[in-house]
Amino acid sequence: MFFHWLEKNPFFFAVMTFAVIAFAGLIEIVPNFTEAARPLTTTTPRTVLELAGKNVYIKDNCIACHSQLIRPFKSETDRYGNYSLSGEYAFDRPFLWGSKRTGPDLHRVGNYRTTDWHENHMKNPPDIVPGSIMPSYKHQFTNVADIETAYAEAVTVKNVFNVPYGDDIKAGRKAWEAYRPKVLEDAKKVAADMKDEGVKKMIANGKVPEIVALIAYLNSLK
Repeated sequence: MFFHWLEKNPFFFAVMTFAVIAFAGLIEIVPNFTEAARPLTTTTPRTVLELAGKNVYIKDNCIACHSQLIRPFKSETDRYGNYSLSGEYAFDRPFLWGSKRTGPDLHRVGNYRTTDWHENHMKNPPDIVPGSIMPSYKHQFTNVADIETAYAEAVTVKNVFNVPYGDDIKAGRKAWEAYRPKVLEDAKKVAADMKDEGVKKMIANGKVPEIVALIAYLNSLK
């Protein structure tokens, strides 16, 4: 019989044993992994303003010093809040988990930092966090965020990855021009809690400073 033959051939017995265990493992692991990777009911796509802020975060290399992945250890959850769940990243492309923490993890930063805190911190970090080695990012207060590219990104992930944006996110120049006032309104809401008058003046002139987009993104990390 086949089983008698296997008993006499240890190599093939080991191969068959591995195959059976691997198959059983896949049946157990894959469904759970798939379920865990689905968006949480509280997970929503980034707004266009937040996407623009995410791009500023990437451009200025914030990921080099800050992670966005809280591990399930008490030392981390005590400091940063609930550990990260895979479903929270369902709409993020790329993921910004990071691999180094020169500064603190930022995945829950929207729960404990405010707009005005970020404004003052980005202007001169040591004034807010004594001893901080983080550089100043004053250029973000005058640089204009690339909102149009962020809108194009939203259109792309909606059409390619089925990210559930509304019907107002669609391809075409006319669609972008129609959507643009909404981004400016979102920017005004962020700037309302800021003291920098230059930032507010830029938005009034139809331009969104990088700092506003970045703060909108940081505020969305909860």
